[in-house]
Amino acid sequence: MALLPFHQQAFVEAGCDEAGRGCLAGAVFAAAVILPLDFFHPLLNDSKQLTEKQRDTLRDVIENEAIAWAVAEVSAAEIDKINILKASLLAMHRALDILTARPGFVLVDGNRFHPYPRTPHLCVVKGDGKYASIAAASVLAKTHRDEAMFHLHAQYPAYAWDQNKGYPTAAHRAAIREQGVTPWHRRTFRLLPESKSLLALFDTE
Repeated sequence: MALLPFHQQAFVEAGCDEAGRGCLAGAVFAAAVILPLDFFHPLLNDSKQLTEKQRDTLRDVIENEAIAWAVAEVSAAEIDKINILKASLLAMHRALDILTARPGFVLVDGNRFHPYPRTPHLCVVKGDGKYASIAAASVLAKTHRDEAMFHLHAQYPAYAWDQNKGYPTAAHRAAIREQGVTPWHRRTFRLLPESKSLLALFDTE
């Protein structure tokens, strides 16, 4: 199904999406993107449906052709203080705050959002597969976060963040059990739903 170019045309519309909610390590990233009404790229889709090469290609296109775009993050330490849902929404607000053009309407991927000041919004479940601006935001959030995790991997190679990007793969979980946690781990998160948090397993305070 082709992505819709916009939801409404009365106001300038920004799409928002996040990346990294389900990770054990690293910040959660969010992007906000305002696309031209006539923007089209045949590859554009939900970032999870794309290859790394396709995402990188689209990142360049989006950053060059968008009316405005911004990427923001909320750190692992902040996530532990306020929880991952609030952190994801905060990252979206931070991205909207630094857009160089002000939107009059916000399209948000998912079903939860804290209203952005003086700006109406619409939450769209699986919106990254329905609206171009949300799909573009998903690509930017994903590629910027992957890039950050790749750089962190150089400091902590045991956790294979260049491969798993902080998600709870078997190798990542095994490294946590063997090495403990780093300052970039979300200590309130659990290895498994029934297990203790990372903080309880490896209290390094």
